[in-house]
Amino acid sequence: MATSRFLRLLAAGVVLGALAAGPVSAAEPIKIGFGMALTGGLAGAGKAALLAMKIWEQDINAKGGLLGRPVKLIYYDDQTNPATVPGIFTKLLDVDKVDIVVGDYGTNMLAPAMPVVMQHKMTFFGLFGLDVNHEFHYSKYFSMVPTGGPDPAASFSKGFFAVAEAQNPKPKTVAIVAADAEFARNGADGARRNAKAAGLQIVYDKTYPPNTTDYTPIVRAINATNPDVIYSASYPPDAVGMVRAVNEVGIKAKLFGGGLVGLQYASIKEQLGAQLNGIVNYDFWEPAKTLQNPGVLDFLKKYQAQAKAAGVDPLGYYLPPFAYANLQVVAAAVEATKSLDQDKIAEYARSHTIKTVVGDIKYGANGEWAEPRVLEVQFHGVKGNGLDQWRTDAKQTILWPPKYATGKAIYPYATAKQ
Repeated sequence: MATSRFLRLLAAGVVLGALAAGPVSAAEPIKIGFGMALTGGLAGAGKAALLAMKIWEQDINAKGGLLGRPVKLIYYDDQTNPATVPGIFTKLLDVDKVDIVVGDYGTNMLAPAMPVVMQHKMTFFGLFGLDVNHEFHYSKYFSMVPTGGPDPAASFSKGFFAVAEAQNPKPKTVAIVAADAEFARNGADGARRNAKAAGLQIVYDKTYPPNTTDYTPIVRAINATNPDVIYSASYPPDAVGMVRAVNEVGIKAKLFGGGLVGLQYASIKEQLGAQLNGIVNYDFWEPAKTLQNPGVLDFLKKYQAQAKAAGVDPLGYYLPPFAYANLQVVAAAVEATKSLDQDKIAEYARSHTIKTVVGDIKYGANGEWAEPRVLEVQFHGVKGNGLDQWRTDAKQTILWPPKYATGKAIYPYATAKQ
């Protein structure tokens, strides 16, 4: 009886002691805040990016967090609507009091966040923004996207025009079509410079409203100018519309694609199937032996194991590795400086090469990558809508840059489409 009572009292004391000690010993979490497209046109990629970031959160907390403190992600749905972004970042910084701000996903969402971030003098790690900082010149902005170099906007389409220049006979004319939105306008600006450098005459150069639903009149108008090359800059909904219209109307152009965002998503690959054949388009990562950086396959194994339950892109090749890498950059800067001081974090990121699952990253002017690594790939031999054909690189050949190339272009478009 006495022994039993003693054990009960001892157990109670242990519990009470743990409860009392808990709040004292538990460190305040380091809060990392962001907006993310969880609904709207960019939601497919946004949800996949969020899963990748949660995997990083799990990984870093399993290792003890940062600076001996756990990490907590705080995020809100931007609805793929730029108008929601300033309010989200204001709440993150003024109400939630986050310690670090990272992307929103995409140029159109990052640009409206910049004034708020700058006002608060925060370091900002953007995710997949094309030349967002070209107007702001903010010294504490860093871009997680493989564009960069002296002309980030042009680096996005440089490979597409390099592929065009390499063909025989060399094309002479180009049509440039883009959505009237931040990303597509930046992409079109770069494409014009690349077209001029390649000696191509621009015979069509127009934008369309982002809410366009019927793209067949646009394709017919482009066909009327008889271009050898068609460069299209678009976000996922209109990229799908452009591809469907090209397949419906038909084109005589010898090269088509370039800046079609969304063709990298597994869901859109499944949706479009054989309609993708022949298209030459940008990409940032695919399961090719030339791109298997240390850690990326381990990350993808974790991601793919959780993707179905999360209802996201089952492959995760496009955005997720870079979303994970973006937070690796944050962790490297915080740990190296032993600080959350924004100036110290920015200075470290600006002056060091940082290892990530997408390779070593060195930032250059305006926070862009010092050396761009935008891929140009061609779809071919796609049959039906099955997902398994995309688990390897068999249906998409890397054409450029030569360092990562896995094959040669099938040219012209009509031949590659067969």
